[in-house]
Amino acid sequence: MLNLLLAIVVSASIDSTTLMLGDQTDLHLRVTHEKSEQVEMPNFGDQLQDGIEIVDKTIVDTLALKDGRVQLDQYLTLTCFKDSLFSVNPIAVVSGEDTFWTDPLALNVVQPFEVDTTLAITDIKDIEKAPIWWWGIIRWVLLGLLLAGLGVGAYYLVRWYLKNRKETEEAPIDPELLRPADEVALEKLDAIKAAKIWKDGKIKEYQTELTDVVREYISRRFDVQSTEKTSDETLKELKPLLVNGNLSLVIGDGKDLYGKLSKMLQLADLVKFAKWHTTPDENELALTTAYDFVKETTTPPQPSPQGRETETPQS
Repeated sequence: MLNLLLAIVVSASIDSTTLMLGDQTDLHLRVTHEKSEQVEMPNFGDQLQDGIEIVDKTIVDTLALKDGRVQLDQYLTLTCFKDSLFSVNPIAVVSGEDTFWTDPLALNVVQPFEVDTTLAITDIKDIEKAPIWWWGIIRWVLLGLLLAGLGVGAYYLVRWYLKNRKETEEAPIDPELLRPADEVALEKLDAIKAAKIWKDGKIKEYQTELTDVVREYISRRFDVQSTEKTSDETLKELKPLLVNGNLSLVIGDGKDLYGKLSKMLQLADLVKFAKWHTTPDENELALTTAYDFVKETTTPPQPSPQGRETETPQS
């Protein structure tokens, strides 16, 4: 199996020397040489020789050995469809002007069954149907449904957006929002004062209407969404504005005004949620507090460029 000279060693071996018809086996070609030697490996085609086909071949693997030599390895995958005993021809490796040959090998290809020549030619095996890849089909169906769902969702989202934008653009502006906040609040307080429904025993309705007017005024005047907050939350946001002096008041004391507003809101909560019965004086005081709060927190009038006083529009 070895062809040994002073500098180059060439060898070839087959994994299995007996092969069933149509099966495959590997041929291993190895060359060992000095680093100074230039070796040209064989250029294999589709056949090793007549009757022996090359199914696949690896690239030449180069390995540096510890003794300073170089080892070259290549594998050929062989197959054969002819029932015969083959003598594998020696393989040539060229280095300069010299050619080195592997020893000849034997390959016995065996047919595992007898062929009845009296029968018509048939396939070796029946035609097999490929199994259906159900998971792949389901995955593509689910992907299609997902994309369709996203498309439908995007369509209705765009329709909803356009519809709401159109309704917003076409919605009429509440006339009260175009008027100063204190003017609207005082008108509503005048109406509550004229009705005096608490005298008819409608104390809860009276306190609710009164605090609703004050909360709407706070929402517009101070940009505090009082209509959506509890009394404690409203007072917490108003305190820095009234008590700490961050708000320019027309008249009165901010701390005192904050205390009166706090008592009015707390009294209204007791009436609405604890069924508290107020006295006539408490009802009158609550209305007076609402009037004072609106009047004393009205935005001061600003002088016009011509020296005349003008009122700053409310939000």
